[in-house]
Amino acid sequence: MTAETTPADTTMPARPGGGVWGWITGLADGVPLWMVGLFARIGIAGVFFRSGQSKVSGWEITPSTYFLFQEEYKVPLLPPELAAQMATLAEHVFPVLLVLGLATRLSALGLLGMTVVIQIFVYPNSWPDHALWAAALLLLVLRGPGPLSLDHLLGQQFGRRR
Repeated sequence: MTAETTPADTTMPARPGGGVWGWITGLADGVPLWMVGLFARIGIAGVFFRSGQSKVSGWEITPSTYFLFQEEYKVPLLPPELAAQMATLAEHVFPVLLVLGLATRLSALGLLGMTVVIQIFVYPNSWPDHALWAAALLLLVLRGPGPLSLDHLLGQQFGRRR
């Protein structure tokens, strides 16, 4: 950086021309990344929580869930009963943690791992959906939940300011 440049000069890419496109991209550049992360947290939490809800009736895992894990999902290395229980628990706990912004990176990493397993072993042809899930989850793993989260609040409380 030279004496004539400012930090803002290095963070904003130059845009040819202006006009409507320049105005639109200027607005888009003004959206904070944490807001994108908030939408990612809520959106991906909804996907996995709804999936978890489809596996239970009240507090019990449904027989049809166990059947799916035995006959259709067939996750390697895990007994179907254990896989059904682990998936159902993860699909209820991790989404709630994401919405709260608590243990966000760990929760997103857990759901990203589930997404990889689903992609490879269960529904390999559903890669467009899984790519969207992975993109949202990777954003959360790499950038964290942002300031509107319990992680941020606890970080401030314990002196780890970001």
